[in-house]
Order: sequence, then structure tokens, then C-alpha cells
Amino acid sequence: MRTIDWVDGYPLIVDQTALPDDVRFVSLSTVDAVIDAIRRLAVRGAPALGVTGAMGVALAARLGGDIDGAVRRIRAARPTAVNLARGVDRAAVYLPDGFEAVLAEALAIRDAELIASQEMGRRGAVLVNELAGDHIRVLTHCNTGGLATVEYGTALACVRTLHERGQLAEVLVSETRPLLQGARLTTWELGELGIGHRLIADSAGPFLMARGQVDAVVLGADRICANGDVVNKIGSFMHALGAQAAGIPFVVVAPESTVDMEAKSGSDVDIEERDGSEILGFAGRRTAPRGTVGLNPAFDVTPYALITAVVTDARVVRFDQGDRP
Repeated sequence: MRTIDWVDGYPLIVDQTALPDDVRFVSLSTVDAVIDAIRRLAVRGAPALGVTGAMGVALAARLGGDIDGAVRRIRAARPTAVNLARGVDRAAVYLPDGFEAVLAEALAIRDAELIASQEMGRRGAVLVNELAGDHIRVLTHCNTGGLATVEYGTALACVRTLHERGQLAEVLVSETRPLLQGARLTTWELGELGIGHRLIADSAGPFLMARGQVDAVVLGADRICANGDVVNKIGSFMHALGAQAAGIPFVVVAPESTVDMEAKSGSDVDIEERDGSEILGFAGRRTAPRGTVGLNPAFDVTPYALITAVVTDARVVRFDQGDRP
């Protein structure tokens, strides 16, 4: 199952807001539908956003009209994950050559992400095995499997490879507030793969690390800066601090397309702040008192000094040994 693909002339996505109860495919027939899917997290995950952005440009080229305006709107739909803007820009280069050329580039981005996932899984498993041994208890945050890419995943590709090699004992999945990508999506993917896992509250992670119940933290990234700072789903910084205190490895697995050498550090990245109402309740039911105001940053920045290594589809960068992107 592919998270995003081009089918019958349109981008086709798995609507991640419907999971885990319903595996729902949605054809995005307009540019507005593409933008809405990105903004409401029907499609999410840095690599998947890059592919969606490129296919959105192809759709704009096919439909005609204000193509330049459509490209700008798609590019700005979510500001923090660099893959979205990068995918849009790569596809837009081919606009003078017509729709077929734009689509060919979008499909090339899709195919590159498929290959990258396999390679990240292999490289990540080798490194985590080296750092944490066999029968590894991994904690992961947010969703980094096939739903976040096209197929297979980034950090979850590493976890999956460890499982296939018989080196994985268990996965602890943090629920990932406020939209529960861990609870809804990662647990669903692990269940489909037959990988043993337990769900924890986000805030339980550092305590479980301190109690010796975690051997390694493995998660993804939405942007990796030139100095090694990593921008990822809110809550990642907390787990990095816990890993440092517990003396266990903190490994980031993400494609080369997520490395942004133009962002010198995390302070250069525009951190998306989502509607505060997302943390005032869930699934249409309000849990906070009326009048409460929500503050809802979607991402945080983990300083490079807290990161053991970054694994991409092309290399392993050991921050603990002085390497940088």
C-alpha cells in the first residue's frame, strides 16, 4: 500500500485522519484538495509531503489556470518540513516543458523515496545494533513508517529491519500529542507488520529510559540543519534529554532530502504553530474549560549535542564522534 501515488490522472492518498478505523483512499482532483490534505494532515511525514508537493505541481500543470499561484500556495501549505518546498521546487522547474515533464519529475521523486526507505532501514538497523546490541527495546516518537513516506518508512524502516533480523525485543510507541500519530498510526503499522509494541504517554518516555526499560531512541526528522540540529515532531526534544540522562543512543533516521544546508541551525527554521484548539480536546469533544487558550507548536528543535547519529539513505553521520551533516 502506498501512502501517495499518481492514479488515473490525479494524486491518490491514504487519508491518515481516518486511521486506524478506516483505510480510506482519497483522489485529489483539485489544487485546493491537495492543499487541504496537507494542512489537515490527511497526508503527512516529510518524504510523503515532498512527493505530494511535486504531484500537486503536476496536477496544477494538468489543470491549467494560475499555475504560478497554485505552486506558491502548495509550497506554503506547511512551512517546517523542508521536503514539501523541495518537492514543489523540483517539479516546478519543468513547468516550461509541460505537464508530462512535470509529472515525470514527480514520479522520479516518488521512486527515489521508495529506494531511500530501503537503504535507511538497512543502514539504521546496522547502526542501532552496533550501539545497543541484540534484543533491542526501541522507543519511537510520532509516525515514521510507510504512511510518512511512500512505502516502508524512515525510522520505522530501521525498526522493521531489526525485527526481520531477529534483533528487536519491543517497540515503545509514544502517543504523540496532540493528534496521536503514534497512537493512531504507528501502532497500526506495527500491528500490521506483526511487531510487538506497547503504547506509552509522551511524558513517560524519559522516566522509562531512566528505569532501564529503553535501549535506544529512534525517530525521524522534518528538517536537519547544517550544524546538525534536528527539527521534528513536538516532544522529540524531551526524549533526547531523557536519552542523554539515561546514557542511551538517540538516533535520527531521515532521507538526504531532509538535510537543509541553508538552515544553519534550528533557530533559522520557521516552526509551524497549529490551531490551539487541537490541544483543547480530541475527536470533537472538548476537554479543557471554556476560555482556555491553546499554545500548539507542531515541531521542536533537538540540538545536535543531544544526538548520537543521523542515518540517511546515503550515509551515517556520527555526531557523537564529531561529524556534522
